[in-house]
Amino acid sequence: MGKVSVQVFSGPEPSLLGDAVRARIDELVGGQDRSLVLEELTGDEYTIDQVVDAVQTPPLLSDRRIVVVRGFNRFKSDELKPLVELLGDPPPTTDLVVEWGSGAVSKKLLEVAKAAGGEQVKVGAPGTGRVRNAWFEERFDASPLKLDATARQLVVEHLGEDVARLTGLMLTLEGVYGFDAAVDEAEVMPFLGDEGGVPPWDLTDALDRGDMTAALEVLQRMLKAGGRHPLQVMSTLHSHYERMLRLDGTGISNDKEAAAHLGMKGSSFPAKKAVAQLRRLGPKKIRRAIELLGETDLDLRGKSALDGDILMEVLVARLAHLTR
Repeated sequence: MGKVSVQVFSGPEPSLLGDAVRARIDELVGGQDRSLVLEELTGDEYTIDQVVDAVQTPPLLSDRRIVVVRGFNRFKSDELKPLVELLGDPPPTTDLVVEWGSGAVSKKLLEVAKAAGGEQVKVGAPGTGRVRNAWFEERFDASPLKLDATARQLVVEHLGEDVARLTGLMLTLEGVYGFDAAVDEAEVMPFLGDEGGVPPWDLTDALDRGDMTAALEVLQRMLKAGGRHPLQVMSTLHSHYERMLRLDGTGISNDKEAAAHLGMKGSSFPAKKAVAQLRRLGPKKIRRAIELLGETDLDLRGKSALDGDILMEVLVARLAHLTR
């Protein structure tokens, strides 16, 4: 008999979490009959006692059982006691997969899960830049569809930060075109839907280049698809230009020294960008940018009767013009 396996999946994005749990279930089931080996408990009705019973139930017409419980974060820590006690000496023929959801996982549950040979799998956003692009490529490669390079690039750019939409999009395309179909940009486009949000540095990068058109396009995606409030965007812009202002007059040109001066931990890349942009703009334009930010902040808080989106468009256009 194999050893019991207990895996606890947690993460804030339901779609990505569901993908990870689904992949684990497929791995455990393998070539077995799912109807014989798999039991899933979902919704708000099942109880901890039902979970305990499911885990203790011996396999029928198979060597092992797979029990999957979803939405487990709805239980409080003290409600998990019967399951925690069971996992202290678990039946060796059951694999338990816990889809916890968002929030902190019960420490007692994690302790007994790890003692039983399991682990916590944290499912988060796929990172940014090259990491995110690699994440997309892995899923494109795993799909039975054959998206060409232009179609892949279109999907990546269109979804932006809304990576959770990829699974649904790929399933739709598979249903429409069938397995092993070659799909190009024109065939993907009708199924894309609204553009997804974009990370805030797309906006600051466009401003640093003086690319007004790109900056305004990114701003709209942040405000609409990204669901950001104008004041949230203002916070991003203020932090970006404040770094340059704090470096002004220090004579610092090294990114590590700049990061230390700004109190930044981790990557020094943002500090390096601040040094380069300060050199490009110069003190006078940095101060003008800070003035524009201050004026717009007051306007957003009631000084102006104009819509917040319009005020942000004017601000972004002016900031981009400074670099140009």
